[in-house]
Amino acid sequence: MTDEDAVSPGPVPDPAAMRKQYRAEGLSEAELAATPVEQFARWFKDAAVEAHLFEPNAMVVSTADAEGRPGSRTVLLKHFDEQGFVFYTNYDSAKARDLAENPHVSLLFPWHPMARQVIVRGVARRTGRDETAAYFRTRPHGSQLGAWASAQSSVLSTRADLDASYAELAARYPEGEQVPVPPHWGGFRVAPRSVEFWQGRLNRLHDRLRYVAEPDGSWRVERLSP
Repeated sequence: MTDEDAVSPGPVPDPAAMRKQYRAEGLSEAELAATPVEQFARWFKDAAVEAHLFEPNAMVVSTADAEGRPGSRTVLLKHFDEQGFVFYTNYDSAKARDLAENPHVSLLFPWHPMARQVIVRGVARRTGRDETAAYFRTRPHGSQLGAWASAQSSVLSTRADLDASYAELAARYPEGEQVPVPPHWGGFRVAPRSVEFWQGRLNRLHDRLRYVAEPDGSWRVERLSP
């Protein structure tokens, strides 16, 4: 095939020219729930049930190591309550190593189709083994095997090595047989120190309302400039 036969991909879109007007309806202090978790539950229901967003529990988890070098990745939220927001991972992964050195973390829920974001800043602590085991038992059999097969964040020579590791585990623990909980795998609960609810508005004059934890356990609400 000659160069002339190749199909041109066409011009690359200019990000600076991409514009979208956001909704006119806003978010007022009078509408907010008493706690950020209650407010999150309202918006989460809107995203999952009303807007039918794909994986509304997907969140960007941002960490920093002891030297302050940041890292971000998308993780699935698996539980939330007044004690915090829970996700699960390999404790030898890059994110878990960061959290061992620096437990401060940021969670971002990017609900773009609704012109909404929720930003949680807090401190992450490992969940107890009983809680971890209870969740692990709810995972699909293949996901349980995957937690053993992958040494998350480590350098992998080939994809074939990973597939071979999984196949060996699948033979050892066939469907219907209980898979033990990996000792190197478990949850983190992020106890929020602040939670920002961001609602896109016309002319980029967005509503940003942030709950901030007070020493007595109550929450202060403050409005941020867009």
